[in-house]
Amino acid sequence: MQKKPAKIPVHRPPPPQQVRIIGGAWKRSLLPVLDAMGLRPTPDRVRETVFNWINHLWDGQWQGAACLDLFAGSGALGFEAASRGAAAVTMIDAHTPIVRQLEAVKGKLKADNVTILRADALAAAANMAQRGQRFRLIFLDPPYQQDFLSKTLPLCSALLEPDGLVYAESGTPLPFADTPESEQPGWLAAWEPIREGKAGVVHFYLLRPRAHQG
Repeated sequence: MQKKPAKIPVHRPPPPQQVRIIGGAWKRSLLPVLDAMGLRPTPDRVRETVFNWINHLWDGQWQGAACLDLFAGSGALGFEAASRGAAAVTMIDAHTPIVRQLEAVKGKLKADNVTILRADALAAAANMAQRGQRFRLIFLDPPYQQDFLSKTLPLCSALLEPDGLVYAESGTPLPFADTPESEQPGWLAAWEPIREGKAGVVHFYLLRPRAHQG
């Protein structure tokens, strides 16, 4: 059953110079944020809420989970998952300075369960689906106002394991609550939110395919 949106009184300030890992082996470790290319990492309190949701749904069992962070940016989501014990986290970003920063953080944390790739998110997702790669959790936190969610979310169906989840973040609300299913855009109609929240201008969702039975 769909839960009521979580209300978090958080506003989107200018991007911080660093963010903090919330839990797990690297709890309280700081991640630098490059002042470039519109980076706006998911706020700490939003990540705390989201990972609490996932912990509850998974009974805290991250072991064996393969995760994909398609728009890695600061790496806050991917490194958080790795810190909590995910077996493998693949981070993808198209920008060389960001990838170099992610590699530096990976080395500092000795994050052997993290793989970092410099690639276009859409092309990488299509290639991984073609190779049969599957993930238990996919993070979609793309740049706002560029319509990336409508392009990447449909690709996630072929990338998810059974009972897999997608975390999606948007600068505008996704039309679930007030839009009949028959009128939803095609790229969204195959998904249902099982958790959702809002923090300032940030709307965030935990999604699963509508075909899910359970």
